[in-house]
Amino acid sequence: MNVYKSIALEKHLFVEAPTGTGKTISTLFPAVKAMGEELISRVFYFTAKQSTRHVAENAISLMSRTGLRLKSITLTAKDKITFSAEKDVPPEKNPYMVGYYDRIRPAIKDIITNEDQITKPKIMAYAEKHKVDPFEFSLDVSLFCDIIICDYNYLFDPQVHLQRFFSVPDKANCFLVDEVHNLVQRSREMYSATLARSPITPLVTALSTQKTANQKVIRKLNSLKRAFKRYSKPAEAAADHQLAQPAPLDNFNRILGELIAAIHEWLADQQPGETVDQVVDYYLQCRSYYLISQLYDDTYRTRVIIDDDHHDIIFRQFCLDPSIHLKESLDLGRAAVLFSATLSPMSYYRRVLGNEADSLQMLSTSSFPQQNCQVIIANNINTIYANRTNSIQPICETIFTLVSQKRGHYLIFFPSMQYLDSVLAQFTAMYPDVDTLRQETTMDNTARQAFLAEFRQNPDQTKVGFALLGGIFSEGIDLKNDQLIGVGIVSVGLPGMNAESDLIRDYFDSLNGQGFSFAYQLPGFNNVSQAAGRVIRTDTDKGVIVLMDQRFNQTRYRRIFPKHWTNIQVANNSDQLRQQLQNFWNQFRNQT
Repeated sequence: MNVYKSIALEKHLFVEAPTGTGKTISTLFPAVKAMGEELISRVFYFTAKQSTRHVAENAISLMSRTGLRLKSITLTAKDKITFSAEKDVPPEKNPYMVGYYDRIRPAIKDIITNEDQITKPKIMAYAEKHKVDPFEFSLDVSLFCDIIICDYNYLFDPQVHLQRFFSVPDKANCFLVDEVHNLVQRSREMYSATLARSPITPLVTALSTQKTANQKVIRKLNSLKRAFKRYSKPAEAAADHQLAQPAPLDNFNRILGELIAAIHEWLADQQPGETVDQVVDYYLQCRSYYLISQLYDDTYRTRVIIDDDHHDIIFRQFCLDPSIHLKESLDLGRAAVLFSATLSPMSYYRRVLGNEADSLQMLSTSSFPQQNCQVIIANNINTIYANRTNSIQPICETIFTLVSQKRGHYLIFFPSMQYLDSVLAQFTAMYPDVDTLRQETTMDNTARQAFLAEFRQNPDQTKVGFALLGGIFSEGIDLKNDQLIGVGIVSVGLPGMNAESDLIRDYFDSLNGQGFSFAYQLPGFNNVSQAAGRVIRTDTDKGVIVLMDQRFNQTRYRRIFPKHWTNIQVANNSDQLRQQLQNFWNQFRNQT
């Protein structure tokens, strides 16, 4: 009802709903209803991950089986949908691009006539059938679809957003933004840009083989190289060889603009080749940096970094607060629904994701029985950085206490791989009979699926996974029923102190006095909430969440706990923790 009302009233609605409560179908259904009543004619479903795109596809499929008739399409990134025969082939020699516009009309008619739910495999099949480029084909087909499922950047990223839909405001469009907590950091990167000096010298060397023909571009590249050196001199005097300033580097940007114009003119006369590819690569980086310079205002800082290890100079335009840009993007449609399982505190997310005084909000209560989940704060563990070595033993004891009260599968999350490895080494030494798994630093999709498969079998055997907080297993995985019965979270998840988070802290301190909270506490706690959300996935799931850091018992953290964390206890030692866990599991002993 709230989603439908926000569309009718042309508002932006923020929704927090616990994991597993059906957020996808609960937003898509009223949007489809509004479409049927001609309030809107198209729905965009924006996601951050491939897995959530599949959830949206499944929701549409479910509605289609009960009578819904519409066209939907899932857009896939170009590098993930290109045919192998197209890779490293210039457009004028690409068999799927040459004559594209001669073949595209019958290709569109074919797929639209025969398919309602257009997914990546279907796009690939019809593109191969009609010999058209699958990425361009998908964009053209989307013009004939009612629901478009795609990545955030198609709306929010100024470099790649869909001009065909978002060049001007259109009240026929409605935006559904899933897992919107991810948009905070993603949007900062979308509106930031980085440019390095190091590619210039190799480019000048390559171009100098035909010095006369390439003289203008060489001259402009050398001018930019000198500008890097000139405007980085203040950073050379700094102790850490870097600085940040509120003012843009206007003269540097002017020189950059002249280089872009020179390369653009030069490219018109070039034939494909290795040198041209090198120039184009840097040209695109320069254009990206220059585009962001046009957005520069008091929400930006210019970072100048001298990288002594690589003998490089790096300029970065860093966007501290992209909220105004997000609002402008959201205003391109009639209404927007921004939803996630973790939007606490709501005031923070409303501020950083639009900062609108009249946006609406909704906190959905959990549909799961409150007694099925127990949150316990291990108040005897201190994980501040200076105490991490001393914390390893009590963490190991706490993990063992957690997993000893009921056989089953558990995940323990750590703020860094180094911390994880230190605890894992001691844990396996202390308790060699406990079966453990470790998240690897790099894991492809096969390795990730193999890790998760371990949790989907033998639920009566105790198995403990060690994983990274904020990593690939702390969000977007679905281990239902008895596949996962407990989660341990080590530390409050604060990001490591770094120059850019410090800039965000200082910026929001000057605005509202909440700099540390906005830069460190809340982004870190979001990772905690997401990891905790792995436990209860259905209304029959039962599980425990053990928060291993005494800071969780402080008021500043207790006040931002999700509303559905209702059963909260504090354990001051392993004996108390053991008793609390036994009390929790005992209430289910006689249940089948």
